[in-house]
Order: sequence, then C-alpha cells, then structure tokens
Amino acid sequence: MAPLGRRLRSERGAELVEFALVMPILMLVLAGILDMGFLFKNYEVVTNAAREGARMASLPGWVEDDVKARVRDYLAAGGLNAAVATTTVEQIVLVTDIATGRTINGIKVAVTYPHSFMILGPISQLVKGAAVTNDINLTAVATMRTEVAAGL
Repeated sequence: MAPLGRRLRSERGAELVEFALVMPILMLVLAGILDMGFLFKNYEVVTNAAREGARMASLPGWVEDDVKARVRDYLAAGGLNAAVATTTVEQIVLVTDIATGRTINGIKVAVTYPHSFMILGPISQLVKGAAVTNDINLTAVATMRTEVAAGL
C-alpha cells in the first residue's frame, strides 16, 4: 500500500475532473454560436426579402398583393415559414426640391419575422422560468425610388 502523502499528491484523474467542469461551459458557448448563426442567416433572408419586395414595387404597374407574394416566395426559398411573416408596403416621398416643388417618390417595404431560439431559448426558460420568451422579431425595411419612364 502506498504511503498517505504519495496518495494525496497523486494527480491521476485531475484532467477528467477539469474536463467535467469545463465541458458544460464549452457546450453552452457552442450552442450560442449555433443559435446566433441561425439568427444571422434568418435576418439576412428577411432583409433580402424586403429588398426584393421594394425592387418589385419600385417598378411601374405593381400591385401590393404581388409584392407581398414576392416577399413570401423569397422567405420560403430561404427556408423560413412565410405564413408567419408580416409585410407592409407604403408609398413615401423621398425628396422634395424646394425651388421647383418636384418630388421624388419612393416605396418602403417592411418585413417582420418572428425568430425562435432553438437552443438558448429553452435553456433560458429552464434558468429564468417559463415566463421568459425565446422569440424575437426580426424586422427589415427596404426603401427604393419609384422608377418612371424617361421624360415624365
């Protein structure tokens, strides 16, 4: 049998204990990276969908339902559930020339999409309670000048 001093100084298994202490923190960081990656990807899809809708609405002869359908198609192509998105289309005045009174009209398309955190949301609900929501709204707004035929 080994003397008591030698047994107390033995570091066998210390790495395993350190690993067991650090592993949950590393997994939480990895989960955060994954969730933020999905959030960023969804935000890019929502931003591009708003841009697509504004581009379509900036052309002559657009109809609001067609613009909303274009936004829904883009969201669906990006892997998002287009049925839960909200799209608003608004005609605006971008610039008014005070000297001549001429205005430059534009179109503003806003898209709002609810994003649910897949990993961090349930973890935060475990820690803080069920009253904590794991949803945030991603909102993107695109504004473009209304195009008109030359000479008008």
